[in-house]
Amino acid sequence: MIDSIPNIKSAVIRIITNKPVRKTPYQVKGVLMRHYSDQKIIPMLNGSLRERFLYPRAQVKILNEQIYLIGIHEGVEPVLSLYDSLKELNFGNITFEIEDCDVETYDNQFIPYDEIINYRFITSWVALNKITGANHKSLDDKEKLSYLNKLLGQNIIFLANELGIRFEEDILTKVKVSSFDPEAIDENKWGSFSGEFETNFILPSFTGIGNGITRGYGTIYRQINKDSIVYDSKHENDEESDGKLKSSEEFEITSYSDVPKPRRKKSVRKKRRKYHSKNKSQKNYKINRNNKKTNMYSNNTDKKNYKRKHKSGNFLSEDYDIEEDSKNSEQNDDYKFNTEKHHKKQHKF
Repeated sequence: MIDSIPNIKSAVIRIITNKPVRKTPYQVKGVLMRHYSDQKIIPMLNGSLRERFLYPRAQVKILNEQIYLIGIHEGVEPVLSLYDSLKELNFGNITFEIEDCDVETYDNQFIPYDEIINYRFITSWVALNKITGANHKSLDDKEKLSYLNKLLGQNIIFLANELGIRFEEDILTKVKVSSFDPEAIDENKWGSFSGEFETNFILPSFTGIGNGITRGYGTIYRQINKDSIVYDSKHENDEESDGKLKSSEEFEITSYSDVPKPRRKKSVRKKRRKYHSKNKSQKNYKINRNNKKTNMYSNNTDKKNYKRKHKSGNFLSEDYDIEEDSKNSEQNDDYKFNTEKHHKKQHKF
């Protein structure tokens, strides 16, 4: 079966710096885009290839206060080519000297396997969005686990589809979570879980599953020796509270045909409407300093006020993976995201 499936490769670069990295994936991507703008990886980080690749081919993670760069399929060569150019990462208020990098590459990823493989979520798995969260909330505990298993199976097949992989085998999934009820994630009304899962599908370690992948959520690790990585103490306490993770007795089965193929948005150019005045004495407008749109030839009785929407200099978009800096953005970002407490909560495992 493997002979008929394309060889999907992956690469992982662990960047070893002279001091702990307490930044977010978005901040790291922002630095790479500013200081390594000529590198092949940049279009995969700045959102310009978003419509072509629904699943991010280049991913940035912060794990144990270290930076990980992950390349998948088309993203492998761009990630590896950046490796030779990395000297330092200058965030403005702090500079990290790059002392060394660990590089690992893998073949034949994202394919069905004839044995069950165990994976651990080393960052929270954001399984639920607003719609699926409402569905999940209406179920009993047993049904909740079955629902999560189904979502995971569909997600795995979706990733295979997105990478151009076709197969006949059913996907088996068994999720093991610390709680039946999700932990809320920010204003998006996402729901996240900690734990692990089993499946008959090969997935690369350090890649992401679920929502919020570009923000570092849903990072997985293939477990061979459970003592080989350090887990988040919060997750350990969850397990010890009642002795074990919660899971269903049987595997959920998801067929390849059950999941629709990914649909890419077609970019449609909007035609600019031309306005033709029948009257040559067309009204002329000007914008004054107060952003008020006024008629030059009329009195003030028909005056309409228009306020321009203020566009923040610092915006983070899940859709485009863009970070722009205003004058105070470095300080604001550090205040919100770079505290030790927040960093350990969000990114340490």
